[in-house]
Parts: sequence; structure tokens; C-alpha cells
Amino acid sequence: MSNPTIRVFVNAVGVDVPAGATALDAVRACGGEQATEVAAGTRLITDSRGLPIDSDTPMSAGSILRLVARRDRNGGAVDETSQHDA
Repeated sequence: MSNPTIRVFVNAVGVDVPAGATALDAVRACGGEQATEVAAGTRLITDSRGLPIDSDTPMSAGSILRLVARRDRNGGAVDETSQHDA
């Protein structure tokens, strides 16, 4: 018996992931550098409404995810080279 898969959408691209997969698993299924950027904190995963979700959020069939650049409080993109410990 094969493992069941579910269809989710990441930036409007449908991907099949195993049942029980997380949001980050779905991003990884798309390939490319996006999963690395999420893990590094330079991109956020959002739900279909644009609200940020945790990368370990379990997926359900038909979930819609979007990837967005992480912004700092001043509205600019985060520059990892300019950040320092507080």
C-alpha cells in the first residue's frame, strides 16, 4: 500500500506531498532555493490570506501557500549582513 499524498499549492504551483507534510515540506517539493531562504529567515511562508504561518504547520489537501520576502519594521527587505545581536 502506497503512502497517500495530498495536493497543495505553493505560489500557484500544485505539488503533491505526503499526508502529514509541513508547510516547509511543501516548499521543498517545489524545488529551488526557496526552502533554503525560508530556513534562513529571508522568506516567510504565508497562507492564502497573506498571514504568516510557521514552517512546521501541517498541510491539508488544497492548502494554499505564498512565499514573500521577509521585511524589517521599516518596510525594507531584511539584509542579513547588516543585522547584529542586540
